[in-house]
Amino acid sequence: MSTAAPAQAPLLTTPLNALHLELGARMVPFAGYSMPVQYPAGLIAEHQHTRTQAGLFDVSHMGQLRLVGPDAAAAFESLMPVDVIDLPVGKQRYGLLLNDAGGIIDDLMFFRVAQDELFVIVNGACKAGDIAHIQERIGQRCQVIPLPDQALLALQGPQAAAVLASLAPGVDKLVFMTGGHFDIAGAPCFVTRSGYTGEDGFEISVPATHAEALARTLLAQQQVKPIGLGARNSLRLEAGLCLYGNDIDATTTPAEAGLNWAIQKVRRTGGARAGGFPGADAVLAQIDNPASLTRKRVGLVALERVPVREGTALHSESGEPIGQVTSGLLGPTVNAPIALGYVPPAFSAVGTRVNAIVRGKAVPMQVCATPFTPARYFRG
Repeated sequence: MSTAAPAQAPLLTTPLNALHLELGARMVPFAGYSMPVQYPAGLIAEHQHTRTQAGLFDVSHMGQLRLVGPDAAAAFESLMPVDVIDLPVGKQRYGLLLNDAGGIIDDLMFFRVAQDELFVIVNGACKAGDIAHIQERIGQRCQVIPLPDQALLALQGPQAAAVLASLAPGVDKLVFMTGGHFDIAGAPCFVTRSGYTGEDGFEISVPATHAEALARTLLAQQQVKPIGLGARNSLRLEAGLCLYGNDIDATTTPAEAGLNWAIQKVRRTGGARAGGFPGADAVLAQIDNPASLTRKRVGLVALERVPVREGTALHSESGEPIGQVTSGLLGPTVNAPIALGYVPPAFSAVGTRVNAIVRGKAVPMQVCATPFTPARYFRG
C-alpha cells in the first residue's frame, strides 16, 4: 500500500516564464502558476523602485474575459451590487461578484469597450470558478468569452506614463480608470490606466505571442525594472487594497470589508435599480443599518517594530480575543509594521488600541485610516 501523497497538478507558466528565469527570479507557486516572487534586487529595492520610477509586473495568471451582446451590461449587473448599465464606454469600474448570502466570490475590474461589450479581469486563483459562475448565471443572456491567449502586464510608478507614452503616443492622455486600444512596439494592446500599487500606472492586455517582446522593450527603458509578487503585495497593502483570499472571501460581505464605496446609489435602497443582485437583502440591510455589523475591516499600525503577519490574533487591551489580522508586513515606504484585519465595530474607530499576539507576546497596535501611504492615481 502506497503512502505517497497524491500527485499535484503541474504548475502552469505564463508567457514570460523564460524571461523570469533569465532575469534570475525566484519562482514560487501562486494561484496554480509558477510566478516570480522576487528578482535578485530583492523585495525592498523592487518596492522602492516602483514608488520612485516604474516597475513591470507579470500578472498573466489573472483571468481575462469578454461579455458580448446587447444584454451584456444588464446581465452582468444582475451578479453584482454595482452600476454596470450606466458605465460610459471607455471607462473602467471595480466590481464584486457576490454569492446568494452576500459573500464576496471575487473582486474584479470591468471596462465598457462598447455599448454591447465588457472586458473583465478577475483574480487568478478564482478565474475558473468565476468564469463557470458567470457562464452558468448569465450565459443565456450574453456571450461569455474567456481570453486564455492574452497575457497581462502592469507598468506601475511615477515614471510609467512617460515610459509608455514614448512607445505608444497618446497613452498619457488616459486618466485613472479609462483605457483604449494602442499599438505598443508592434503589439496590439488593450491598455487601462489602473493598477494595484497605489501609484499611477497601466495594465496592458497583450496577445501571449507578443508578451515577451513587449516586456523586453519595456525593460530596456532605463526607468523600468522587473517586480515580483513580494513587492506587489507590500505595495498593495500600503495602498490599503484588499487581497482576495486574505482580506475578503466568500464569508465576507461588502459592508464588513469596508467596500460600500463600490456600491453606487442606483443599486442601494431607494435607488432606481436597487437590489436585484445575489444576497441583496443581507447586503443592503448591513449598509442601511451599520449597527447590525459584527465585524469591520480596519487598518492597523504596530507601535513597536515587530512585523505582524496574516492569521495573528487580535486582543483587546484587557486581553479578550476580538479578531485577527488578514494581511500584515513591514511597510517599506511607511517604514512601520502595517496590517489589515477584522475587529468588532466597537474597536474600529481610528486611534483605538488593540494588541496583536505575536509568538505569545502582546504587540500594541493602533487602528489607522487607509491607505497607509497616499494614492497617486492620475485623474487629469
